[in-house]
Amino acid sequence: MQTMTRRVALAALSSLTVLAAGGVHAQAAYPNQPIKFIVPYPAGGATDALARMMAQKMQDNWQQSVVVENKPGAGGTIGNNLVAKGPADGYTVLFGIVALVQQISLMKLPYDPLKDFAPITRVAISPSVLAAAPTLPVNNLQEFVSLVKANPGKHSIGSYGPGTSAHLQGALLNLQSGLDLMHVPYQGGAPLVTAMMGGQLSSAFLDAGSSKQHLPKFKLLGVTGSERLTWLPQVPTLKEQGLQSYEPMGWFALLLPAATPKAVIDKFSAESQRILKLPDVREKIEAMGLIPGGESTESFAKIMKADADIYGRIIRDAKITLN
Repeated sequence: MQTMTRRVALAALSSLTVLAAGGVHAQAAYPNQPIKFIVPYPAGGATDALARMMAQKMQDNWQQSVVVENKPGAGGTIGNNLVAKGPADGYTVLFGIVALVQQISLMKLPYDPLKDFAPITRVAISPSVLAAAPTLPVNNLQEFVSLVKANPGKHSIGSYGPGTSAHLQGALLNLQSGLDLMHVPYQGGAPLVTAMMGGQLSSAFLDAGSSKQHLPKFKLLGVTGSERLTWLPQVPTLKEQGLQSYEPMGWFALLLPAATPKAVIDKFSAESQRILKLPDVREKIEAMGLIPGGESTESFAKIMKADADIYGRIIRDAKITLN
């Protein structure tokens, strides 16, 4: 009996040794084949540009091919699902955006954004700016709220489309300030900015990054996040002005399938954080009107969960649907 017990113990120890060696080998060997970044949106936008910048830096350091593949469609869910259901070996990577968690409460998804992905880090963070049309006779948020309340049914707020951050932020403004701003969705930033300049639209939450060059044309009433933007120090946060749940900001991030080995996740995370500390990378991100990311996988996982909870509450309270 003692001999049998020893054999069982030795077999168990041998198995643990093999598993440990396998984990070390996976970390040491990775990457040994081309890596794919899946961007679930068309080429040419900020998501695509940031993904290609990260891919190039990773390729230069690892001396392994890192390619970007655009898989647009269905609000990003086609590309997201491709990674969620793809091989969990560290060679298929999602370059996603905050819509990943916003969609949890907006549509039936073929994957669980909080369970089917291993968060790596945010590459860049995108604040939003509440802007009013240049012709509007207001200079701050208080004056804007008073104007809208004094003219019921006459003012509007634009967005980049139903279910986008701008839509959710506008709905939250209506809820908290008792306004009746009519939501007007546009197909992208260009027509939205044009409508604002032409006076067809009273206000909008504009992405600070994509709209940076246009912001001086408008009256800026507030920014999302917990701190003022270094390049817009005169514009107070919405939190400063008494509004709640405007702390979340847009983000562009790297994620792997949830079942990816921890050794691979750790190595990919360390490389991503290394890249995001490079001065030239940070300069490029800031030049786009964005804030460089680079937090740990654990911190990003908490951010994803918190963002999902806040956006879910907004969607429920404002009764937002995509129909």
